[in-house]
Amino acid sequence: MRKDKRSEAGETKFRNSLLSRYLLIVIFAILFIPIILVAAATLAILGQQFIWQDQINKPKYESANQMEQMWHREAAALAAGNPGGIDRRLEELKERYPEASMFWADEAGRTRLVLSERPLELPELWTPQEAIRFMKRNVGGDPFTVVAFIGENNEGPAFMVLQMPRALFQTIGPTESVSLVFYLTFIAAMFVLFVMLSLLFFRHIRRRLIRLQTAMALRGADGLPEPITVNKADEIGQLESAFNRMVGQLQESRRREQEEEELRKRLISNLSHDLRTPLTVMNGHVYALRQENLTDKGRGAVKLLSSKIEQLGGLIDNLLSYTLMTSGKYPLKPEELDILRLVRETAAAWYPLWEKEGIDADVDLEAAEGSLRWRVDREGFRRVLDNLFQNVVRHAADGGYIGITVAAEGESKAIVITDRGAGRKGGGKGAGIGLAIVDYLLREMALEWRMERTTEGTRVTIFPKGKSANAKNAPG
Repeated sequence: MRKDKRSEAGETKFRNSLLSRYLLIVIFAILFIPIILVAAATLAILGQQFIWQDQINKPKYESANQMEQMWHREAAALAAGNPGGIDRRLEELKERYPEASMFWADEAGRTRLVLSERPLELPELWTPQEAIRFMKRNVGGDPFTVVAFIGENNEGPAFMVLQMPRALFQTIGPTESVSLVFYLTFIAAMFVLFVMLSLLFFRHIRRRLIRLQTAMALRGADGLPEPITVNKADEIGQLESAFNRMVGQLQESRRREQEEEELRKRLISNLSHDLRTPLTVMNGHVYALRQENLTDKGRGAVKLLSSKIEQLGGLIDNLLSYTLMTSGKYPLKPEELDILRLVRETAAAWYPLWEKEGIDADVDLEAAEGSLRWRVDREGFRRVLDNLFQNVVRHAADGGYIGITVAAEGESKAIVITDRGAGRKGGGKGAGIGLAIVDYLLREMALEWRMERTTEGTRVTIFPKGKSANAKNAPG
């Protein structure tokens, strides 16, 4: 039973396929050939019978045999000793057959009267050699030539010659040419019809493929292609169905991804809020411990605990901020600002901490002539700088150095932050919540950044988007 169903499905598939349709066109063209030939022959015969009926099989003169017999009769009726009578009779025959050429030679072999519309190369005196040469050149050729001896006995030596174009003994109606024209016309029509059907067939296929290509290129409101209407169950229709299934799977995957993203954001947001309560309690106990009379070791432990609680609070703030950013709830207000001044102000706030951590700060922004103005969000760019400076304090303090300067980057200037620390092991660009926030904020402010790690330290370059030939987008 299953086998029968599979066979039936296979037959249906072939019947609806493009191959079956094109084979139908080819078979139609092959079967149409005998029909064309029969129709051409029929029309040719009808054309011969009706169109050229008055002209076909009607020669202008008698047949060649009749013309030859007539010429011999006329020659036998003449007398070689009567030149005037021969001339008159030839002139009469010339009037009856104006297309013919005629001449005669007397008993002495002299050429006498010549009646011809075309020049004839005739000797004045006929010798046996000249006669044989003339006969060899003309008898059996075109024009049709008849030589007859003058006199009742037809024994010569006087003779007369008739030459007539052979076309005058053939039918005037174009019987064979008519048939050939009809054959060629109908065969050409068949070929044109086959070509037109093929062009229409492949034009339809091309339009459907372009329609599918357009559907693949267009994007809907969710950024995914829209499904396409399937009109036929052939190969292209199956491709359209597969495309629709793919679009459905993408939409379902996008929907699940959005649901998971929303769940993750709510979880992070709730977790960030929930962690603040125990941190607040811990800060209260740390403050209480500072009021106690502790040993030096105890005071060091409390100081370390306080520092870690502060770092944990910063991480929670970053986590919450990142959640707000990715959910579109972190407002940015771009405005044209003096970036060099903003960098100086932010760096000045970090000098006490750098001095406390033993980090030598080298801020040299004099390389830029005048001001460097970018369109950024003031607080957003400050947060970028704070996260990068904090990253140096946490992971590159062993280098004891931070440098902030301006360098050329393609067609624009760039802010460059360098350190000489070993850096975070295994950490690449974008690692950690702080750098993820840096990446998000810079991307939203139409800025790009590049982090390069070497054995000498880390170099971070910030520049306007599209201004660097070798710029690389930061991964999110």
